[in-house]
Amino acid sequence: MVFDAIILGGGPAGLTAGIYLSRGGKKTLILEGLEGGLASRIERVENYPGFPEGISGMDLLARFREQAAVFGAEIRSEEATALKDEGSEKKVRMDQEVLTSRSVIIAIGTNPRRLNVPGEAELFGRGVSYCATCDGPLFRGKPVAVVGGGDSAVHEALHLAGLASRVYLIHRRDRLRAEHVAGERARSHARIEIVWDSVPERFAGSGFLTGIEVRNKKTGTARTIEAAAVFVSIGAKPRTDFLRGVLDLDPEGFILTKENLETSVPGVFAAGDVRVKEFRQIVTAVAEGALAAHAAERYCE
Repeated sequence: MVFDAIILGGGPAGLTAGIYLSRGGKKTLILEGLEGGLASRIERVENYPGFPEGISGMDLLARFREQAAVFGAEIRSEEATALKDEGSEKKVRMDQEVLTSRSVIIAIGTNPRRLNVPGEAELFGRGVSYCATCDGPLFRGKPVAVVGGGDSAVHEALHLAGLASRVYLIHRRDRLRAEHVAGERARSHARIEIVWDSVPERFAGSGFLTGIEVRNKKTGTARTIEAAAVFVSIGAKPRTDFLRGVLDLDPEGFILTKENLETSVPGVFAAGDVRVKEFRQIVTAVAEGALAAHAAERYCE
């Protein structure tokens, strides 16, 4: 069987591409992976048009997925491990199977970055987490911390403030990088304390996390924050290790694309957070999914 398009990734970009391609009559397969992307972990999306009351990232993606299925897209909870260009055909390898397609859209998103401080690896799953939506309920009524100052970190802190007794938002700068509305909400929230100009130096605990040792970058002062959990939210790394040597990537591993979102390999396109760009939002991922689908459709003509 030869597909018209195989889409790697089941986030906003991948599902949108699937909607457009399957609606256009193209035989489309979406490999959405084994776990949800970053969008699925957002407690409340407030800036996606059409939802003035907000909607959870998981619910939004469920609607995207349902719409893609309605138009005939095949969706599998599997992920690619290799990609090979054979001219007019592209080979997508999974653990137990190799699939053939005329075009491929890569929308696999990113993984959370690690701090690489002592105790982080040892206490992972024992108080160290990278997903507040996933693990926050385990620490209801207890003090927790979030590391970071961007949109994701602030949204994690706001989500946790509804569960934890106290939330420490540890940020290495003296102001947040998050959007204004969310930042103001965090600054004024009674349960959130922002620890400015500070970086974690060690996650402490024997068996389970008990505290975070932080140091103020300006004063050099050290302190230990008692917390049952810490949620690291310092950005993301593209999931492109299996594409090295196949596509042109930037030094951080993000995919380089042309204006029509085609990669360095004809017939292979990229959309969403995985590609080189300045602004990463659900709405931009959706737009790029549509653009990549249009380009893939024209390529298959």
